[in-house]
Amino acid sequence: MPVSELSVVPARSSGRRGARALQKGQQTKQIIIDAALGLAAQIGLEGLSIGTLAEVTKMSKSGVFAHFGSREELQISVIREYYARFSDEVFFPAMDEERGLPRVRALFANWMKRVAVEIRSGCIFISGAVEFDDRPGPVRDALASSVKTWLAAMYRAVVQAKEEGQLQADADEEQMAFEIHGLILALHYEARFLKHPGALQHANKGFENILARYGKPAVTKAARPAKPNPSSKE
Repeated sequence: MPVSELSVVPARSSGRRGARALQKGQQTKQIIIDAALGLAAQIGLEGLSIGTLAEVTKMSKSGVFAHFGSREELQISVIREYYARFSDEVFFPAMDEERGLPRVRALFANWMKRVAVEIRSGCIFISGAVEFDDRPGPVRDALASSVKTWLAAMYRAVVQAKEEGQLQADADEEQMAFEIHGLILALHYEARFLKHPGALQHANKGFENILARYGKPAVTKAARPAKPNPSSKE
């Protein structure tokens, strides 16, 4: 075999080994993030640690640390993963709906479906806000950025509803989006903390009240003129 061919063989073999190692490394990292998400829902982002995850995943501390480098990076990775899943469940399906109120309704309905699950498991956006509201740093920034991006998407859908002529001309889009967000926060508090059994129904009713208040009144059909009475005289 010529020397030129010999020199090619190790490189190609090494490339395959490198690709397999990279794939395995990504799979292992995903396993750690999945475990971290489950823990964060129960004990919060602040409760996450390399040691705790090593115990849960049956890995060494050095093995977990190698994938993140720090506890802070682990927390940020969890926030990113949580937001990606939130978007997949809530945002992207709603984009299949028509612009305007159909999309606003879909966003809220999808959000409610997720909240129904999070009443039992917890919401990282909400628990994280409590943990990091007054603690500046990369973790708080990542958390706030995710929440702001999502709220901007809801606000944009409300603006589009007004552009489509489905809201009153003087409707305050920012206020409407704020009130919708407020319903979700109230729902978490009422259902998860206070265990109020009617919280989901109240949230749905509150949403319909918001649409009724900001939406354009239904156009009523003009009343038909009464038929003249044949027996009446001119």
